[in-house]
Amino acid sequence: MYGWTGRTVTIDLSDSRITQVESDANLLKAFIGGRGLGVKTYYDAVDPGIDPLVPENLLIFATGPLTGTAAPMSGRHAMVSKSPLTGTIFDSSSGGFFGKELKFACIDALVIKGAAEEPVYVSIQNDDIEIHPAGELWGTNTRACTDKLSSRGRVACIGRAGERLVPIASVMNDYFHACGRGGLGAVMGSKKLKAVVVKGDKRPAIADEEGFRKARQDAIRLIEAGPMASKGLHTYGTSALVSLMSYMKLLPARNFRETEFGGADKVSGEFIKENYDIKGSTCYNCMIACKHIIKSGALEGHEVPEYETLWAFGPDNNRADLDAIIRINRLCNDYGIDTISSGSTIAAYAEIMGEDVEELSVLVKRIGEGEGIGKELGRGSKALARSRGRDVAMHVKGLEMPAYDPRGVLGMALAYATSNRGGCHLRAYMIAPEILGKPKKVDPRTFSGKAGLVRVFQDALAALDSLVLCKFASFDMSEGEFASLLSAATGVDYSTEEFLKCGERIWNIERLFNIGAGFSRKDDILPERFFGSGGINREEFERALDEYYSFRGWDGNGVPTEEKLGELGLE
Repeated sequence: MYGWTGRTVTIDLSDSRITQVESDANLLKAFIGGRGLGVKTYYDAVDPGIDPLVPENLLIFATGPLTGTAAPMSGRHAMVSKSPLTGTIFDSSSGGFFGKELKFACIDALVIKGAAEEPVYVSIQNDDIEIHPAGELWGTNTRACTDKLSSRGRVACIGRAGERLVPIASVMNDYFHACGRGGLGAVMGSKKLKAVVVKGDKRPAIADEEGFRKARQDAIRLIEAGPMASKGLHTYGTSALVSLMSYMKLLPARNFRETEFGGADKVSGEFIKENYDIKGSTCYNCMIACKHIIKSGALEGHEVPEYETLWAFGPDNNRADLDAIIRINRLCNDYGIDTISSGSTIAAYAEIMGEDVEELSVLVKRIGEGEGIGKELGRGSKALARSRGRDVAMHVKGLEMPAYDPRGVLGMALAYATSNRGGCHLRAYMIAPEILGKPKKVDPRTFSGKAGLVRVFQDALAALDSLVLCKFASFDMSEGEFASLLSAATGVDYSTEEFLKCGERIWNIERLFNIGAGFSRKDDILPERFFGSGGINREEFERALDEYYSFRGWDGNGVPTEEKLGELGLE
């Protein structure tokens, strides 16, 4: 095979059985890889009603046909399972170098099933795959675990939060890269799987070397010419968004009770650049280097938090102490805790308690340890609000919403509500057209024209997640460039339309799983806080949702029609 490796590996931890089969070529062509491959593999094997933390559940690591190639920003991998936080089918992806090594070890998909009796880790050294005892690693956090295993290859592991089955636990690789959302770290912990360490040396074969070289050069030119990626993200990382979102009054504060935060300048990218000695840190084959590390001072070696993390422990919790946020970010990464969900849940808790809460770092440690109030917070804001009898959870389908207030960006509001994995900005990043003007500027204050646009963005990003490329590539590259890279790498001719059709196929499979798990139109909704006076008009929202379903080829309840499934080859 070209682009793909042609190998799927299944590890049953219940009996230490390792099997290898040839990847299904038709499945790869229809679902590309990464997210798509993981979702379809999972859908075919697991009942939607399964408890995410039982041994019978699957946890899938997947690479894509561009992972580990010379394509720009091609170091990512995807993970797929059912979320213990939301109950939806869930994929999460991460950068760094772990994905590249998994691809160089000739693996399209690594399927983990069963559960070990005692803690273990999986070692993959090209064709040599082994299961090792991890008793001495159990109880460590992610940095210590990575330190102990890094001589064997790149490490993806859980911290103490995953071991304690905290529903907002993440899987960390390369120290500070995360498959962060949805609690897949808890799924890994339920299997007593502490880590996967991988080393490979077999570069993926390219079908059309000259065509790939040209497509790659075109992609690099576009990225280098784009100011958002080559300048903003390169200079500041995603913290560049703080000042812009604050200026646009889209930076939520105090658990979305306010849309302005007076201390935004103290947690901005500009403030970080002026007051900290930082250097860029890059993922595999990326020229942007959006991650930043502090080079000197009391916080030397600490990673600069992402925009979402700066918001979650800053404005959303009415704080502007950047040193404290940087330390909390390190705590979350070390314990393996999703920063958006933890910060947002603490903000909901603060609203319930009238702002009278413990220090954020203390609460984060308790979440990581799964003890006291931390055990309650670790279940997420939806469970917290329900147990306290207060409607204060800012979530969709159980997943905490990120740092863009939907009252000011109505396309983003519709994208949040219809997201298959819950409150997420990365299913359809409508901030791009509504605020950044990418690929063209649209009015953020209206639902008009948004239903079809949200659908296109969702399909395109589902396909991009399956390549697997970094989403920042979409700021400057179009579906045409992605299709050209994919076609040259695999030797399979993908038009722009077929590339988008793959994304649509993935989106519909995810929707079908969620329907089987009990989700319906009633779950395609935003928190009540966003409707009414000064907020979103509910009737306009419902009309936009109807229009979205129509564009999708779904019925009025959001169920894919037989005609649509037949069109996608999903009968």
